[in-house]
Amino acid sequence: MKTIEEIGKIRQEKRKELELRVNTKADTREKHILVCRGTGCTSSKSPKIIEEFRKILKEKNIENVRVIQTGCFGLCAKGPVVIIRPEETFYAHVKPEDCEEIINTHICEGKRVERLLCKDIDGATINKLDDLNFYKKQKRIALKNCGIIDPENIDEYIAFDGYKAIEKVLTELSPDEVIDIISKSGLRGRGGAGFPTGKKWSFAKAEKNEQKYIVCNADEGDPGAFMDRSILEGDPHCVLEAMAIAGYAIGANQGYIYVRAEYPIAVQRLKVAINQAREYGLLGDNILGTGFKFDIDIRLGAGAFVCGEETALLESIEGKRGQPRVKPPYPASHGLFGKPTVINNVETLANITKIILNGAEWFSSIGTENSKGTKVFALGGNVNNVGLVEVPMGTTLREIVFDIGGGIPKEREFKAAQTGGPSGGCIPAEHLDTPIDYESLTSIGSMMGSGGLIVMDDTKCMVALAKFYLEFTVKESCGKCTPCRIGTKRMLEILEKLCSGEAEEYDIYRLEKLAVNVKKASICGLGQSAPNPVLSTLKYFRNEFRDHAVLKECKTNECKALSKIQINPDECKACGLCQKNCPVQAIEGEAREKRVINQDKCIKCGTCINVCPFHAIK
Repeated sequence: MKTIEEIGKIRQEKRKELELRVNTKADTREKHILVCRGTGCTSSKSPKIIEEFRKILKEKNIENVRVIQTGCFGLCAKGPVVIIRPEETFYAHVKPEDCEEIINTHICEGKRVERLLCKDIDGATINKLDDLNFYKKQKRIALKNCGIIDPENIDEYIAFDGYKAIEKVLTELSPDEVIDIISKSGLRGRGGAGFPTGKKWSFAKAEKNEQKYIVCNADEGDPGAFMDRSILEGDPHCVLEAMAIAGYAIGANQGYIYVRAEYPIAVQRLKVAINQAREYGLLGDNILGTGFKFDIDIRLGAGAFVCGEETALLESIEGKRGQPRVKPPYPASHGLFGKPTVINNVETLANITKIILNGAEWFSSIGTENSKGTKVFALGGNVNNVGLVEVPMGTTLREIVFDIGGGIPKEREFKAAQTGGPSGGCIPAEHLDTPIDYESLTSIGSMMGSGGLIVMDDTKCMVALAKFYLEFTVKESCGKCTPCRIGTKRMLEILEKLCSGEAEEYDIYRLEKLAVNVKKASICGLGQSAPNPVLSTLKYFRNEFRDHAVLKECKTNECKALSKIQINPDECKACGLCQKNCPVQAIEGEAREKRVINQDKCIKCGTCINVCPFHAIK
């Protein structure tokens, strides 16, 4: 067990050693090769890159270079990413076979490997991390340590003010003062609902009960979302420290992290972090010699989307089937095992230690009047810079998509962005300048959600998109309440009719009416928000629904049942290549004659489009 003085000494000594991670002018002869070991880069062989670097350095007897695994740098589109400090050289798409060239050229000769240097969207070579447009409008608070520290080394976390906040809380602040700081900061829940964090803590503290709990909701189930996973993989100790602070504030001595089993790297790093924190006396009995007791255990989820809903999550931790409870009572008074419980998601907790150390006024100065701080988004879909971004609340969608995200690939048109995953809604091009905050998104029929942000170009069918999200919701419904169990199924059936050309215009009215009723009558957030993708696409893209129902057309050709492949007779040269390659003999015509497609036989596989040298087939 470490004392406050011993932790302070580690912080001071380790900080000097790691100064080059954040200071390009650090006075050091050492270099650090930082390699991303987030899930994305890991799947692209970054562990092999680390192994190869270390092997080569050992063979060459180079002692002043350290190879460090880190969490996600954010720019997933360029992975695997390697950054060399202190000069901040950013190498992109690195392969294991590139390691020797980097060592020989960069480390031994002091020259950059030009072919591996990261390039911006405009083709400009990037010499330093901060030169990338991707980072210029970001402000990293929750992601502050991701890509900087080794997440499996507690000393590195301590070096960057880790466990300094819990030290301050236990020695200088009362529980009421802690809650007051969080309340004045304006921090709202980052899990989607946006409930004030300080208010939630105060409700739980007011309950008179000897046993209370802190629960971290890390059950991130939205398609395309990876914000919480990346924080756990890159900076797990910040979540543990925040949970301990929350425990002190409300009078709890036990915490649980509910994380899905599909996140093996996050789970492994959480286990390592918890064991390290216990060894240092930062979890368990008598933390830092102050008499405060708090410990944390992990519970693995089986991947049910509904367990992201707080009361279904509690049921699952208790060993029951993951189904939501009727509220009230709320978890703050009657939560885990019937005891007062605070549930915060990973990103919310990742802000706590920074608020304690920097003050409520510092945090509340960032963002908008009603939405303080920053928000982390998993930026994906039809955008050049796919990755993890953290921006101040109030940043516009245009800035995220075009300035940070680098715009749409192949110079196609922006059509819409989906925020909040299956629970959110579509934002069309006309609202590109909408500030990203809780109230602004709600006013245009969308929602913040946990932070998934999927960009779509003009090739996407919005009816098919609504159908995709309803398929997910129907599959993930727990079935407890009739509106969600049956209502979403009926909605999906109507969308399937629209996409297959079997619907009529009246079906659009039925779909909208049903969506409104499901939203009003469902028990939990899953059912209440499931109609959002349908209602928002109907609001902004009703013409596409009418095209499907009345004209039996899908102008994007994404709905195969409504699309037609045709040969333009003016451009056809009668070469016969399409006919020879058609797998179902749907193309008819004699030699030296212009061909035609038999629509009854055509399976719309697109082979003829691909083989036509004259681009006569559309």
